[in-house]
Amino acid sequence: MYIGDADLGKSQFTSPFAQTPRQSVQVRRATRPPPLPGAQIVVIHPVILETRHQTWADEADCEAAARALARSPLLRHACLELHGTLGAGKTTFVRHLLRALGVQGRIKSPSYAIVEPHELPDCPDLGIWHFDFYRFGDPREWEDAGFRDLFASPGLKLVEWPEKAAGLLPQPDLALVLDLQPDGLRRVTWRAGTPSGRTLLAELPASPAGSAPGDTDRSDRP
Repeated sequence: MYIGDADLGKSQFTSPFAQTPRQSVQVRRATRPPPLPGAQIVVIHPVILETRHQTWADEADCEAAARALARSPLLRHACLELHGTLGAGKTTFVRHLLRALGVQGRIKSPSYAIVEPHELPDCPDLGIWHFDFYRFGDPREWEDAGFRDLFASPGLKLVEWPEKAAGLLPQPDLALVLDLQPDGLRRVTWRAGTPSGRTLLAELPASPAGSAPGDTDRSDRP
């Protein structure tokens, strides 16, 4: 069973992972995205340059993907959206990503504050903004809270529940869709919306931590 960092807070990856044998990780690329699992998850932005799919067997796979993305310099100026139901693992992924980037101290969820700022020890002038729009309901707050200026500024933007701010957000470089399965696995869909996002996709491991060689499906690039 995974024992998390106390500073990271409670993991969204619950006990079914401890009971589930590791599954093959499937990765494929497509010119058109398949339908999202579950009607409650909606992709807002129509531009999709590339799509890849994975299956995460446990939190180690989530952490491996986060560490892979963190290695790319492009991530430090990217906008990353995270889609999924409550408990799907969005905040857990963000915490692993921030930790991999070098963020220190306690990493709080912005569920009530809507946004939490972070900084890197070796680059304090570079902003990192973690948004959670789950409780966002008044478009006037977008301007009043200065969110337009934050998204226009340099730095990394991580956005949970982007559908709650539909029509206000910029085109994401990369969108992550997490679908929690009954057996505890996560079906993962990555969608690149910009050339930078497509480059970030190339950083993802073909087989996250612990997967056997040969688990990668054939891929079709547009």
